[in-house]
Amino acid sequence: MHQQSNTDGYDRSGCRLDDHNAAAVFPRHRHSHRGQRSDHLCFRLGTPWSARPRARDLLSACARVDWSRDAFPWLPVRECFIGFAPATMMGVRFSGELAYEVHAPNASLDAACLALRKAGVEHGLQLFGARAAGAMRMEKGFLHWKADLITEFDPFETGLNRFVKLEKGDFIGREALLKRQAEGARKKLVTLQIGASHAPAHGGASLMQDGRYDHLRRRGQRVGMNLAYAFAGPGLAYMGSPGQLGLCGDLVAATAIARSPCDPGFERFWG
Repeated sequence: MHQQSNTDGYDRSGCRLDDHNAAAVFPRHRHSHRGQRSDHLCFRLGTPWSARPRARDLLSACARVDWSRDAFPWLPVRECFIGFAPATMMGVRFSGELAYEVHAPNASLDAACLALRKAGVEHGLQLFGARAAGAMRMEKGFLHWKADLITEFDPFETGLNRFVKLEKGDFIGREALLKRQAEGARKKLVTLQIGASHAPAHGGASLMQDGRYDHLRRRGQRVGMNLAYAFAGPGLAYMGSPGQLGLCGDLVAATAIARSPCDPGFERFWG
């Protein structure tokens, strides 16, 4: 289980990450439009995650609702009680495992966590942190907004071609996308296996092939591999393409591999 709660202190991205907690901090304001009002709830809600192969069994033990695949599939939302704590459940699986997000009021967050941990004793529940969740989503090939999905690179370079429907008619940015498509991708987002185990790859590190430099985006490890993402030039954009990465003052091997080295068939994802 990953526990996320609102705490004081955060880094430059607006998030504080430590061994067990991550806090997202946003400006406290509300919007009103045509009789509808939206409020920021980040100061009112905390978010533990339950992510593991037996997550359904865990929730069934502390929330008297049908958690079967048919009753609560991917991406639904439902209200329930975790123990006696009111909660909003979301079927979100950012870690690549069968997983759920539990959104509970801060006043009830401790009760929800205690209920989950008590029920988890039977199922071998353990805590993991936000950085571990980040590593797992990389190994599954999932992308993170403002980390991997950034405005410096277009959808064709990021591998999001399937979401671009140029034939649907005019829309903002269509002409620019047609031009970029005709020019061809300058970079490609690739998954790299790093040929070293003494240190993880670091964001911003230099990636080199045939004397040309690119820069690393992210890193992660769960499947016995030292992994990283990079926007690489055409020569390193294909599986098996070799390159070198600057790591702790040395150049180590960096090889392009398939996007999802963990559970490519999505068996763990669907549970």
